[in-house]
Amino acid sequence: MLSVFDSKSSKVLLGLAIVLIAGFQYLYWFGEGGYREHQELTQKIQQQTELNNELKERNRVLAAEVYDLKNGVEAIEEHARLDLGLIKPHETFVQMSTISTQYKPIYINPNAQVDLRTNEAPQPAATTPTP
Repeated sequence: MLSVFDSKSSKVLLGLAIVLIAGFQYLYWFGEGGYREHQELTQKIQQQTELNNELKERNRVLAAEVYDLKNGVEAIEEHARLDLGLIKPHETFVQMSTISTQYKPIYINPNAQVDLRTNEAPQPAATTPTP
């Protein structure tokens, strides 16, 4: 089998084949439109597809909101209540606070006379005994 590569022409052909294979491998991995470029484009396509899906969902929500604003009174009323503070006649406005629930609530008897600044009941006037 080694006698096949004894001639000079066969050695030249073998060298030429190795050079061609190495050249094609270089083009496959690093050339224009090669493996690396293909992988980068695939990654960019994946990122753009995810971004497009997020934007489609946002557009769907906005389109539904526009439809509600054009065709319903409830959406207009909701925006007026949230953004402009609309309160209809004979309604009671209740605002919920987001403060922590770690505080101790204070219950005040509405009929008691309490100084709200000190949260203490007024002291009865001192009387002196009469002889």
